[in-house]
Amino acid sequence: METKSIMIVGVGGQGSLLASRIIGNVLLSQGYDVKVSEVHGMSQRGGSVVTYVKYGEKVYSPVIEKGEADIIVSFELLEAARWLSYLKKGGHLITSTQTLDPMPVITGAAQYPTDIVEKIKGMGVDIIAADALSLAEEAGNAKASNVVLMGLIASKMSFDDEVWKDAVKQCVPEKFLELNLKAFELGKNIE
Repeated sequence: METKSIMIVGVGGQGSLLASRIIGNVLLSQGYDVKVSEVHGMSQRGGSVVTYVKYGEKVYSPVIEKGEADIIVSFELLEAARWLSYLKKGGHLITSTQTLDPMPVITGAAQYPTDIVEKIKGMGVDIIAADALSLAEEAGNAKASNVVLMGLIASKMSFDDEVWKDAVKQCVPEKFLELNLKAFELGKNIE
């Protein structure tokens, strides 16, 4: 089996590390060799956070180069645009429509770009943009938008739902399990 690559991108505090643990758990349970690497920017200050996940029969490095990612999961719209060059031709971009102003926008030095999804679609990219934040709130907590996106990525991968739910159960504390399973289901059922 060829090696596959997934990038998880977002802003510090959005739950990318939990998402990478869930994906890693799913892949390990299916017998893949998995390598995960977390690359932090100024994550505590709302900076960019990137996690690489590579899996296959034998994986030697978690690093993903430009044009190599089979799937990019983005927790924030501008991060989807920022990391788009890493997506391989024919790959899938899954993004939340949530926007978080970066420092140049906050200080007034720049404006948040408009029509990001339309511009990416115009480039011929397979993009699914979903309001993960609203679905997470529907599940019971806005912080579960990362798990909503895990439900969405599950719909693009050929692993059984129970494998994903087991991974959520293993990675999420018991007191938050029910709302996260609901968030997963809401993400899985996005059209």
